[in-house]
Amino acid sequence: MLTPVRVGIVGATGSVGKAFCDVCALYPDRFKVVAMASGRNVSGLVSLAKKFGCEAICSFSGDPSVVSFEGRVYGGSLGLMEMIQRENVQHWAFLASGTQCVPHFDLAVSMGIDVSIANKESIVVAGPWILGKARPGQVRPVDSEHSAIWQCIMGEPSEVERVILTASGGPFRDVPLDRLKHVTPSEALAHPVWSMGAKITVDSATMANKGIECIEAMRLFDIPMDRVDALIHPRSQVHGMVMFKDGTYKMVLSRADMRLPAAMALSYPERLPLADHLAPVAISDWDLCFREVEKDRFQAFFLAKEAGKKDGPYPALYVGADEVAVESFLTGRIAFDQIPRVLEDVMSSYSGPAPGSVDEALALVEHGREMALKVCESLGRL
Repeated sequence: MLTPVRVGIVGATGSVGKAFCDVCALYPDRFKVVAMASGRNVSGLVSLAKKFGCEAICSFSGDPSVVSFEGRVYGGSLGLMEMIQRENVQHWAFLASGTQCVPHFDLAVSMGIDVSIANKESIVVAGPWILGKARPGQVRPVDSEHSAIWQCIMGEPSEVERVILTASGGPFRDVPLDRLKHVTPSEALAHPVWSMGAKITVDSATMANKGIECIEAMRLFDIPMDRVDALIHPRSQVHGMVMFKDGTYKMVLSRADMRLPAAMALSYPERLPLADHLAPVAISDWDLCFREVEKDRFQAFFLAKEAGKKDGPYPALYVGADEVAVESFLTGRIAFDQIPRVLEDVMSSYSGPAPGSVDEALALVEHGREMALKVCESLGRL
């Protein structure tokens, strides 16, 4: 009888974290969730940890000493570092957005622990220094698009000619262009397919998210940016595809359900029999319609591609600037169609060096935030 893999989940109370929990609950003989961490939702974290019988939790909010949990309790970023070092976890899943988890991702990889990651910012900003430490198969992508590409190239990575991610196009893929300046936060948060946090949902509406994912694919699969692209695929059935040197394509087609890439990351190199729990897309319902990304509509996507092509400081600057631009839109300081303007102004005005370490890359993210704040302030006064 196999001993269950001991799993730790960072971002456990989010939508992707819940997908991981669901897979572990379906296969308790294969996986045991022993540690969890989350940000603001302390009560949700404690409730989930009790449900799974966790041995330890880490909260990024409030005083950890007042958390009602009988196991070991850690607090904050340093607490999470301590939890990774001390707890007996064989597989860490980093599923929270932003760059806050970069040091923890770095630590887990350096310790030789298997890692599932749905934190694109960590890969984009710190990937050049962290991924080189990993053994083959140690870092497993969880974003549905990167999981699809990962599955497509298994066994023949040297034969890849082109990588294509797919995007729903968000809620504004068909609205008149002159309408974009009047978009409200509530409209931008109405994603047609996925249920996600506010920041990533707005990023999907601008397709900044897909541009960042192109940089992530460049890092994960060591493919030049000019061979990484995206297509609009409104039905969100195909999550990614690869063209090989002989002109042959492979694609991954499945339900839009994060439990599928979560299961792939947890069970690699095997597949779990999830078809018994998640009905596959019927062949008669397959929709293979795709269209190009419009440059005028999705400027943020092309700016991210440019940042990836230039590389050096620009991916980190883009990540920082985008965080501020989205927050400024959500709080009414700038209009929706001004988000790309902020990104472009930040990247075009930077004249400093490229980062030479993880710490320098993280400092550039912060510099991008500071530069973007100034741009948003000037736009807000117009």
